[in-house]
Amino acid sequence: MKYFQLLVITQLFIGFGLKAQEANKILTLEQVLVLAKEQSPDAMLAKHRYLSSFWEFKTYQAGLLPQLNLQSELVNWNKSIITYTNSDGSVQYTQTNNVTTEIGMSLRQNIGFSGGNIFVQTGANAIQDFTSDTLSRLFRTVPVAIGFSQPIFQYNPYKWQKKIEPLKYDEAKREYILSMEEISSNAINYFYNLALAQLNLEISKANYYNNDTIFKIAQGRYNIGTIAENEVLQIELAFLNAKTAWGQAKINLEISKFRLRSFLGFNDLVRIELVIPKELPLIEVDVNKALLKAKENNVAPLSWERQLYEAQSEVSRTKAEKRFNANLSAKYGLNGDAVLIQNSYSNPDDQLAFSVGIDIPILDWGKGKGKYRMAQSQQEVVKTQVEQARIDFEQRVLLQVMQFNEQDDQVNIAAKADTIARKRYEVTKQRFLIGKIDILDLNVASQENDLAQRSYLEAQKTYWSYFYGIRQYTLYDFVNDKPLETDFEELEQ
Repeated sequence: MKYFQLLVITQLFIGFGLKAQEANKILTLEQVLVLAKEQSPDAMLAKHRYLSSFWEFKTYQAGLLPQLNLQSELVNWNKSIITYTNSDGSVQYTQTNNVTTEIGMSLRQNIGFSGGNIFVQTGANAIQDFTSDTLSRLFRTVPVAIGFSQPIFQYNPYKWQKKIEPLKYDEAKREYILSMEEISSNAINYFYNLALAQLNLEISKANYYNNDTIFKIAQGRYNIGTIAENEVLQIELAFLNAKTAWGQAKINLEISKFRLRSFLGFNDLVRIELVIPKELPLIEVDVNKALLKAKENNVAPLSWERQLYEAQSEVSRTKAEKRFNANLSAKYGLNGDAVLIQNSYSNPDDQLAFSVGIDIPILDWGKGKGKYRMAQSQQEVVKTQVEQARIDFEQRVLLQVMQFNEQDDQVNIAAKADTIARKRYEVTKQRFLIGKIDILDLNVASQENDLAQRSYLEAQKTYWSYFYGIRQYTLYDFVNDKPLETDFEELEQ
């Protein structure tokens, strides 16, 4: 009995929990746009794509700063037979059995304008020999050593990174803002697809009941001989088609709801209904201003500039690889050794090192020259592509603005046509009921009424699609007359 009571209570709590999770969402277009940017999976992906670029840029910046490293070899035990050469040139074998411990620290700084680096080092090592009867230990220390390494006539990656990496980071910022606008455009599509599905359900439901009424009236008229059997059959067919359309509209509505729920990141327990905008903002976008803002804010100009730099960088790299290269390095420091570690720091000796290395390609069968020519050709291709992209970009912006500026008239026309079609259908319906017109005129009026309602929603959808298309090109808010912005500091937390 106690087990049964516990089971009942548990089921009640589960039921209440599921009920609590259910939510009816009555959403306006503005609310859908906000939710899409705040919680949709697409928004999460855009955020993490930006964060990936952010940390890539931070890694680049960290590479410009001095790098402090600690190196240590805690234990290195070596027991083996080695070859030993005497002063007279004879060779003998000897056994070694020792343990080495080493620790060091270095501070290194890259030099961006020259491509070289400078460093400061310090370190110590100890070797303990077990081959003799008495324990032998020796310490070797490097209190301090400074040096530099400088490539000559070689490709300098730091020079090109300084130009390219900031552009990539700025691109990432604009790409994120662009992604938010693309999410808004997708939200517009999902919103109006569901709105059309809602409307189609309302239309199909109304058509079903209207055709049901008309079919019953037609049967009565047929029984008294005022209409022909052909007309009754035509009305019956329209009634059956209306019933089928109503069932299909229910399915399409659920599909559209599922797609919008999935896009917004809601679970299946959330029920969504939409509030269709009754009025649209009257906005006139100046073509010249839109083109100016597109050039200032769009990610494409930054991408073109980066592509040109990358092509120049590749030309510089292949040019350096096919010619004479050299490397200059020098090092000065102090070192000492002693049985006691503290004594190894007393009266240290100088430590000097200097080297010059060269690399001259003598015979590569034109390999270096071929790579260089390929890089030059690719650079010209990139230049041509960028110039063509600039022209196409400006034309797309101009076309988008022109289409949007015409769309408000289209919306007004569609709204007026919707009103007229509704009124005409009601008038036609009443005339049919009193026997003044036949079923063909009624069907035409019904179809025009349905089409006008759908066309009005389609015109709204097109209006907002063009509007957010302009925002994607310009990254500019023409309603509030300011650039689109994002709090990147908050995003990076």
